[in-house]
Amino acid sequence: MQLTELIRLLDGTLEPWRFKDYAPNGLQVEGRAEVRKVLTGTTASQALIDAAIAEGADAILVHHGYFWKNEDARITGIKRARLKALLEHDISLIAYHLPLDAHPTLGNNTTLAKQLGLVAEGQTGDQGLLWYGRCTAPITAQSLVERVDAALTRPPLLLGDPARRIERVFWCTGGAQGFFEQAIAQGADVFITGEVSEQNYHIAEESGVAFIAAGHHATERYGVKALGDWLATETGLAVVHVDLANPV
Repeated sequence: MQLTELIRLLDGTLEPWRFKDYAPNGLQVEGRAEVRKVLTGTTASQALIDAAIAEGADAILVHHGYFWKNEDARITGIKRARLKALLEHDISLIAYHLPLDAHPTLGNNTTLAKQLGLVAEGQTGDQGLLWYGRCTAPITAQSLVERVDAALTRPPLLLGDPARRIERVFWCTGGAQGFFEQAIAQGADVFITGEVSEQNYHIAEESGVAFIAAGHHATERYGVKALGDWLATETGLAVVHVDLANPV
């Protein structure tokens, strides 16, 4: 498959032009023109690039790529080493950030809901990134935390009353702790995201709404895997997924 054709297919599916994002979506580093094998992973770390080289991949498809807004533009240190490895091995880097969070069937939010047994009912908030729904039956906050722990294999942090009855659930994967008050305003019993900030503790205590921080990486492992599986089915490309451990 030609690289240009692959990018056209991915762009057409994820529609990056609909999003105001913090980094460029789509092709970030151009490699060889023909793609036969794609390696997928959450973040384009040096370890993931090394895995792609070992696998003989022609392209890497990730959620967290490079060239973030306000980062130092100089090609030095870690950035130099990563780009050098990609360019020397003629490997393309393809990244989709917010488009992969929001996609209704392949995205991080919908795949997290499936992992946690949540029934999604809709999307709201900035660019449709805040999702809402319910558990299949009422549950306590502590029981939901235990479910999250079992599903994501990472101990989550619960803020608020463990005995809180949970029916209406709001969630957004990754670093979306800033959506907590918006979720509260829309009637959440609990808000689930990846990261936590100091003020979230006080907001949970004073509002009575539970907050679960389940890990940035842990909540965003599933979208790129689903995207890769879909890509393999649609195109016949060989797709290898690598999930590198990250406690954050």
